[in-house]
Parts: sequence; structure tokens; C-alpha cells
Amino acid sequence: MNEARAVSYEQTIPDVLTSLVGVHQVLETQGFDRKLRHLVHLRASQINRCGFCVKMHIREAREDGETSERLDRVVVWDQVSDFSEAEKAALAWTEALTVLDSTVDLGSLRSRLRQHFTDKDIGILTATIAMINLWNRINVSKH
Repeated sequence: MNEARAVSYEQTIPDVLTSLVGVHQVLETQGFDRKLRHLVHLRASQINRCGFCVKMHIREAREDGETSERLDRVVVWDQVSDFSEAEKAALAWTEALTVLDSTVDLGSLRSRLRQHFTDKDIGILTATIAMINLWNRINVSKH
């Protein structure tokens, strides 16, 4: 038996994975902007170095009409003019919740978010970020 082999979560905990998919289904019914969701998924997946998720989210974003030019520049979103202020606020929040750093001022990031989003939107965004980070970690554990 190869002790270093990846765990097949699909076989060992299928009910847990099904529950996680259910969370995504609930989030999708909340009316949150699909293009922004794709950007958030992609940025967190880039940070977490999840190749499977990066490929999947680029494909899904393109299917929903996102441009290749913007997708190419998500990695440098804060250095280019391709993204709206709302998107930049969401991407900053994504980075803060993906790379947990006690020196980051979450209050100022929330204030920035509130210039563009309702509290419900911020809740959906936060749950979306939490879920993609969870999926990234599950997939990265198979590398």
C-alpha cells in the first residue's frame, strides 16, 4: 500500500462533498453577480496554487462572457485599470480572507466593500470566498 497516495474524497466522504456542493447551490440563488463570483474564485485559486480550480474557473468565467484579457490580469488586479472599484474591493476582501494576516485592517476593507455592496452581498461574498478556499484546500491536498 502506498502511504503517500492522495485520499479519494469522492469515495471516502461523498456525503460531505455533496453537502459542500449544496452550499454552492444556495449561494447561486442569492443573485450575486456571476462574473464577480468567477473573479473571486479565480483569485483565491491563484493564491492557493490550485491548478485544477484555476483552469475550471477560467473556463467557467469565459462561458459566462468574461474576457480573456481581464482573466489574464486578475493576478495583478490592483495594478491595472481593467476592474471596477466594486470588483477591486471584492478582490481585496478575497485576498484578505485567503491569506490570513493579522496586520490587515479588515475594518477598512469592510468600509470599502460597503461603498459598493449591501451587508447581504458582503455575506454572500464572504461565504463564496470561504467555500472556494475550502475547495482549493481539498484539491491541493491531492497534489
